[in-house]
Amino acid sequence: MVAYLSQAWLDRAVALAANVPGEPGVAIRIQQVLTGGPDGDVRYWTVVDDGRTVEQRLGQIDNADITLTTTYADSLAVQRGELDVSVAFMQGRLKVAGDMAKVLQLLPLSGRPEWQHAQSALAAETDF
Repeated sequence: MVAYLSQAWLDRAVALAANVPGEPGVAIRIQQVLTGGPDGDVRYWTVVDDGRTVEQRLGQIDNADITLTTTYADSLAVQRGELDVSVAFMQGRLKVAGDMAKVLQLLPLSGRPEWQHAQSALAAETDF
């Protein structure tokens, strides 16, 4: 089991993403901000290259294409499979700042069965 939002958890997410089919040309640098966590706000970043998550780290990334902000509680719901990320976005529970064209490239990837399988596998290995 890996602790939610630890570097080990982020590394495991990248490893599981290696099995998800890519999407040539989809490249994005994402800053993620979770507010209201038990230890305060959490920031981590993700690099997607050719439609695959290739790197994730705790902290701040320079030159993010987009910043995604949500509450810790909604983040938990997404990670547990209780809230679809597209639904969170449409309901305004996931705030997006930055290049909206990049967001529109990213959203369809989250609906793929392979991506959903990787998310389920990560949730099964996570100590929330």
